[in-house]
Amino acid sequence: MFQRLAASIALGLALTGTAMAETDIRFTLGWKTQGSDAPMLLALSKGYFKQEGLNVTIDQGEGSGATVTRIMSGTYDAGFGDINAIIQNAATRPEETPVMVYQMWSVPPFAVSSRKETGIQTPADLVGKVLGGSQGTPTTRLIAVLARKNGIDPDQLQVTNMAPNLQEPMLIKGDIDGALVFTITGWFNLVNNRQDPEADYNWLNFGDFGLDLYSNGVMVSRRLIAENPDAVRGLVRAINRAAIEIGTDPAAGAEAIIAYDNLAKADLERDRMIFAYERLMQSDESARIGLGDLDDARLARSIDIVAEGYELPTKPEVAAVFTREFLPPLDDRKLVYTPQ
Repeated sequence: MFQRLAASIALGLALTGTAMAETDIRFTLGWKTQGSDAPMLLALSKGYFKQEGLNVTIDQGEGSGATVTRIMSGTYDAGFGDINAIIQNAATRPEETPVMVYQMWSVPPFAVSSRKETGIQTPADLVGKVLGGSQGTPTTRLIAVLARKNGIDPDQLQVTNMAPNLQEPMLIKGDIDGALVFTITGWFNLVNNRQDPEADYNWLNFGDFGLDLYSNGVMVSRRLIAENPDAVRGLVRAINRAAIEIGTDPAAGAEAIIAYDNLAKADLERDRMIFAYERLMQSDESARIGLGDLDDARLARSIDIVAEGYELPTKPEVAAVFTREFLPPLDDRKLVYTPQ
């Protein structure tokens, strides 16, 4: 009797010890709370991280490019950000740069938004127009590459530097002809300004004219990969589980956004989440290889494009930017999206 009781107590202590031995992961979003963060926020609210033995703390970000530098500083272990920022930093600091482990946006969000009356539909239409861009952002840095790939002298483009928050107001007023934006940001900035981005604006998407880049996904520090690969695997598994779930239950993703930040605009961020699924995550490629993965040859071409646009001293190898080592099986990453 006593032996059985002692064994039960020992087992209970062992189980308690196991439950307490969670791995802490500090995770940074790409910006303030947005609908596109829903997979991470659903994994948090539904306890999917906990089920993987992880204690994940999620903080708001300062820009999808800043996710990389936040992780490089050691303040964060992982985050949601732009793979092109990994490419830039891996060119000079490859041992410190985080690695993309779950590529979420298969379609690039880089675009020129313009009022339809300006007639901007192709790169040739940009000549003679006044464009507004924020210095250092991928769209602004890559506009010259877009021009060259389409037979246009970049010197024929007139780009005015401005703060990101001025782009849509100046576009609406007609002070600029086109804004160099992220679609998922510019679209909803226009909505916030009581505009109809579908009916009244054109969107010249870089991916349609030779700059078929990747963009946001989940990246982790090299230290975490080296010290605790199982934690990385669990992090990816939890986020993928939530991302796939939102595909058939978008309402769950919308609820997770507000559960994380009750000051977020519920309708706007729900629509932004749907925009991400319909226009950035779904593609022929993601249907073939699943969420989280990417095509190595396409990434190699992307590295060439980023190296040209940012005048990088070296070109990092694909393996220095992305690894599929931690991805769940393909069958678990097949996105079935049900529009609401």
